[in-house]
Amino acid sequence: MSKINFKEQKINYSSRGKGAAVVFLHGFCEDSSVWDDFTSVFKSNKIIRIDLPGFGSSEPIENPSVELFADVVKSVLDHLEIKKCTLIGHSMGGYVSLAFAKKYESSLNGLGLFHSFPNADTKEKKAGRMKSIEFIKKNSHFHYVKQLFPNLFPPAFLSSNNFLVNKMIHRASSFPQAGIIGGLEMMMNRPDNSEVLEGIKCPVLFIIGKDDEVVPFDKSMEQTALPNIAHIHVLEGVGHMGMFEATKKTRKIIKQFIKFCTDFSKIETNKTINI
Repeated sequence: MSKINFKEQKINYSSRGKGAAVVFLHGFCEDSSVWDDFTSVFKSNKIIRIDLPGFGSSEPIENPSVELFADVVKSVLDHLEIKKCTLIGHSMGGYVSLAFAKKYESSLNGLGLFHSFPNADTKEKKAGRMKSIEFIKKNSHFHYVKQLFPNLFPPAFLSSNNFLVNKMIHRASSFPQAGIIGGLEMMMNRPDNSEVLEGIKCPVLFIIGKDDEVVPFDKSMEQTALPNIAHIHVLEGVGHMGMFEATKKTRKIIKQFIKFCTDFSKIETNKTINI
């Protein structure tokens, strides 16, 4: 793993391979390790995985915002001298991906929302995040993540994959408490980015779990009508963690999307040159 400095804080990332660049962003209380096995078969692309601030080996940043998290991603790309990429964001990583698209759309070949959506938190959701912050401050983040992860998986998957869930709990427990609180604050204060999807020119991928308890199914489906070019995949029997629950299927979907985005970008570039 490698590191860059962002606002005097260390940001952890990994980069391997050659070809069209693809960036994978993890969700809340996760880190780049969730993509370890998932991205192992992507042999024809340059794969970049980033620990977002306060998660994994990346240090928390002051006054965290979804825009600052997007700037972190751009800083890694600039450091690697990557001008364009396909960006795949899981859950909270999707919020960051949308903020990146808002600020740096010209850097995108494609945008993938993996169990994510553009809407801001409702009043009820914000109140829930505040309660979580208060709970963490009073009881420690270990007890919080212990309650969090079982709710991300459908009961059937959970019952036969206790080792995976316990591993994720153990890993998240090692993250700095300030990072987890910062992530909650960032999500709570993020803006509605529906207009980003409405105006975006690059292709957009939606991977939707039919049994997702975190992102409501109706909200997931509403967003699919916003972009001009949308690849929509609804996964029956899958909750919020498709990279584990349906690894082969979601991996195939993303590989096909990356190829489409790369080809689409070449066509658009040729059009511009011809003009």
